[in-house]
Amino acid sequence: MSPEEIDEVQLAAWRNFITAHANLIDLIDRELTIADRLPLHWYDVLIELVEAPENRLRLSELAHKVVLSRSGLTRLVDKLEIAGYLRRQAAPDDRRGAFAVLTDKGKDAVRKSWPVYAKGISKYFASNISQAEARTLKDVFARILEAIQK
Repeated sequence: MSPEEIDEVQLAAWRNFITAHANLIDLIDRELTIADRLPLHWYDVLIELVEAPENRLRLSELAHKVVLSRSGLTRLVDKLEIAGYLRRQAAPDDRRGAFAVLTDKGKDAVRKSWPVYAKGISKYFASNISQAEARTLKDVFARILEAIQK
């Protein structure tokens, strides 16, 4: 599809999507801050570790999952490590590689942050769409992700 083929409705959908996304992230992050919980970008890193086998991921895989550059993730992992939420572990098969490993403190911080995050998702997102719309959005975004990850 060329730029000339993007119609007004598609362009409006794109603009609404990026504006809604930015505003939702800001709102939820602000509520986490007010509740003295993890910043949302910290939560995003830690939840990937919660869901990973053995609560650990290679730093390169973690960067891909949270859509950060390698250097951006390195700086964030430094902060999370200093805070005690994760630790680095050398990769036994690769001298230059390392894993991020979730600590008990990190698990606890995710557990305490989730109710605030879930409330924000419910209040600002889920309560504004029907189940049918949610299924449609899930399918649309899955299709988009599949297309861009090829």
